[in-house]
Amino acid sequence: MTRSVWVKADDAVGDWDDRRARITAALEAGADWVLVDEDDVERVRELGEINVAAFRTDGDVTLVDDIDDAEADDGEDDSAAPQADAIVVGKDGEGDATIDLPEDFSGSADLSTLRRDGDFQRGAYVRILGKEYERFAETAAEEADHTIVVGEDWTIIPLENLIARIGEETNLIAGVTSAEEAKTAFETLEIGSDAVLLDSDDPDEIRETVEVRDEAARERLDLTHAEVLEVERAGSADRVCIDTGSLLEHDEGMLVGSMSRGLVFVHAETAESPYVASRPFRVNAGAVHAYVRTPDGGTKYLSELQSGDEVQVVDTDGNTREAIVGRVKIEQRPMFRIALETDDGDRIETLLQNAETIKVAADEGRKAVTDLEAGDEILLYYEDTARHFGEAVEESIIEK
Repeated sequence: MTRSVWVKADDAVGDWDDRRARITAALEAGADWVLVDEDDVERVRELGEINVAAFRTDGDVTLVDDIDDAEADDGEDDSAAPQADAIVVGKDGEGDATIDLPEDFSGSADLSTLRRDGDFQRGAYVRILGKEYERFAETAAEEADHTIVVGEDWTIIPLENLIARIGEETNLIAGVTSAEEAKTAFETLEIGSDAVLLDSDDPDEIRETVEVRDEAARERLDLTHAEVLEVERAGSADRVCIDTGSLLEHDEGMLVGSMSRGLVFVHAETAESPYVASRPFRVNAGAVHAYVRTPDGGTKYLSELQSGDEVQVVDTDGNTREAIVGRVKIEQRPMFRIALETDDGDRIETLLQNAETIKVAADEGRKAVTDLEAGDEILLYYEDTARHFGEAVEESIIEK
């Protein structure tokens, strides 16, 4: 599931300076959406590139009984108005109890009052003030692309009920006030909400919520060890260094290898050396023919990588994140051919540069490839599947 973070920045936040501060923090943190009032759409567009959802209070979610009256044309020409990516209704109406909702509500809600003069998605905003509002959210979700639910006391939002009942009908967005609440929302029922709407002035809270989003979207890999059978000088080849736009930690690296079913963990160049300075943004990944794992679970040839691509960064516990390629350096260098054997007897090979700065994860810790010997065990990611253009396929392919 793809998760997203929305940041609330409507007039309830304060004046434009207060709203702009939230929007700027959302842009800098990498949030996916901001939720503003419709009058602020143009201002947001001037601040930066982000999805914009806008409250429209004159085209509200309505009860089915009121549709005929609510659909009357107000005579305004909105063709010149800046277009939001999504229009959200429910504020100053039934959605937030400005217009009372009957306690015995069991009918339907309707979003057809939104003017269809633009290419935008439709959203509903509902404060969960009781069971009737939960039912109202469920009915609004039948037509809404996005359904935002906000509780007065977040700990008692009936989020489990809504995930179970409408989770597949709409993009369900849970209102939160902290990164901790966002984490709970993403984990509820082991499914979680699709998104969170964060209501916070704290730039650190916004950034941490985005980090929670990224963490929820990342996979965790089961890494295993394979025994080194031989390490052999293999002459020179075109070697690829992947220089990322991120600083990698001491226990992080990438999964690379000559055979897609078995990718060797190669450490980033974070360690100091008597010969060269550390390059904590770099992984010396092997020869141009080799694969590197990508964040979508696929692979790419090292020769295909270019600036702007994403690669998967992995730590020795199998935790993953993504990094952007800033530069790819290809140079001819002397290589080792390293042959490994998995626990079930499969033979895996790869080429790595013959240099003491290239390190793999052995049983005893980081070990330079120049020190590898037969009998050592090193970390790799093994999956008994073939690949075609980087995608796993069910067919017989022999790699040797």
